[in-house]
Amino acid sequence: MPRSDGFFAIRPVKKYHHQQSHTMEFTSNALYHIYNRGNNSQKIFFNYGNYLYFLKKIEKHLLKHCDLLAYCLMPNHFHFLIETKDNLKEESINKAIQIILSSYTQGINKQEDSTGSLFQQHTKSKLLDMNDPLYASVCFHYIHQNPLRAALVRQMEKWEFSSIKEYCSLTEQKLCNQDRARLLFDLPVNKEEFLMLSNQVISEDFVTSFFEI
Repeated sequence: MPRSDGFFAIRPVKKYHHQQSHTMEFTSNALYHIYNRGNNSQKIFFNYGNYLYFLKKIEKHLLKHCDLLAYCLMPNHFHFLIETKDNLKEESINKAIQIILSSYTQGINKQEDSTGSLFQQHTKSKLLDMNDPLYASVCFHYIHQNPLRAALVRQMEKWEFSSIKEYCSLTEQKLCNQDRARLLFDLPVNKEEFLMLSNQVISEDFVTSFFEI
């Protein structure tokens, strides 16, 4: 059921560790919000097939090291919410993301007959406090709200390239570990209840302070 505690309006204090170095640090069994955008805010997806190509790379290279809990691909940026697996090897996720972005960039440069960097140099990660799942829940819903906030759709479940369609059973694609996410974030199974919770307003202070790209 939708929560009545107004948790989206809460302004968190020092709940995330923000990493901006070239090499991100990841530990086993931890939650992370990972994101990057196009260099100079340029587009990174130019057609429908580009989105699918990127998702296939996520499935191939990233999911062996973590559970994907939520994602959203936007025209000029992306978000992942992940939980790392047991006995995570050092640098494994960094290497996976590097492979994803570099190989995708090569494909797009060939497609667009262009050269140079497609993404910003530093992909960023934020460690989410496992002992305070409330804020991780906000991150989960914020990721799904991106297309709505950008006025790309009137209903967030209409956006084709977001995991919200998985949670609403609107696609056969199963990239996310839904069982794990529902357990961590106390997500309703019922579609209407899930969407009602997902549509609650998130404080702009929260977004500015903790999720600004």
